[in-house]
Amino acid sequence: MAEGAGAGPRLAELLAAGRRFWEEVETGAEPSSGAPAVQDKVRQGLDALRQAAAMVAQLDLFSENEELEEIASADLKYLLLPALLGALTLKQVDLSKRLEHLESARAHFWRFLKLCRSYGLGSFNLPPASPPGEEDARSPSSGGPAATQPNLVAMASSRQAKIERYKQKKELETRLASMKTSVESGQADEDQIREFYILQTQKWINTSLEEIESIDQEMVILRSRGTAKQSSAPPHGTSRQVRTPMKPFILTRDAAQAKVFGAGYPGLPTMTVDDWYEQRRRQGVVSGQSAPQRAPAGITDEELQKQQQEKKEEEDDEEALQKARNWDDWKDTHPRGYGNRQNVG
Repeated sequence: MAEGAGAGPRLAELLAAGRRFWEEVETGAEPSSGAPAVQDKVRQGLDALRQAAAMVAQLDLFSENEELEEIASADLKYLLLPALLGALTLKQVDLSKRLEHLESARAHFWRFLKLCRSYGLGSFNLPPASPPGEEDARSPSSGGPAATQPNLVAMASSRQAKIERYKQKKELETRLASMKTSVESGQADEDQIREFYILQTQKWINTSLEEIESIDQEMVILRSRGTAKQSSAPPHGTSRQVRTPMKPFILTRDAAQAKVFGAGYPGLPTMTVDDWYEQRRRQGVVSGQSAPQRAPAGITDEELQKQQQEKKEEEDDEEALQKARNWDDWKDTHPRGYGNRQNVG
């Protein structure tokens, strides 16, 4: 279908605008692709290309049932629309939607490759419509130890294909650079224009194959991160038990002190150590065995210390007990001041 018959200047302007925005983003001087000015160009370019793609679909410019010779030379450039859409989609930097953008870009590149394959443009293997790991992620039973083993033959074949694509890409870029000026200035004839657009399409075939391979690798990483986050998150409905915050109070040794401090500080309640341990035990903070053994009320600190010393001497320290007994025996047989010769008259 000729451009004048159906496509019209509006479609050409939209394609040119979208391509211009992509080139400015690709070769721009901005230090970061996330800069507001860059992302604004990305949005404008996507809007123009989406409008152009909708018009191409409405005009039915391309069909998988026709041959490449049936496409008008001026319409060949619209074959690039899906590839340009995929390239600009990848330039979006919203991390929360990264997986969504990758899936969308991959779908654009795949549609472009499928269209080129139907017209016999280039010799390549069409990638699967879905990322290789997507089916395995949906069906846990699929795959196994053998599936995780690297296929050395496939790796070698992929590496060789990359080398061939790189050489072909450089050759195509050289030929396109030599033809670009005459085509854009309108001095090229129809055969040259046709060859120029076909070369452009073949160049984007290599680019699309590389992008799909890179997208598939990134999607595997993003999905594995999402799975790790889900497995590390606590089960729904289970949360850490929230303890009721304790109100300020005065901790006293016994009930007698509690009455004294309570009278002087009416704004703060008093609590004995035993009461405090009992409250914490009920809250499950300490076990019932954690409470210390308290002395009966009314015993002074001096008496308590003496009882502890006696208990130590009686139960724990036989040596101290023996020394104490020897000292008592020595005092019985030696009067006070025995051995003091300084006051001898």
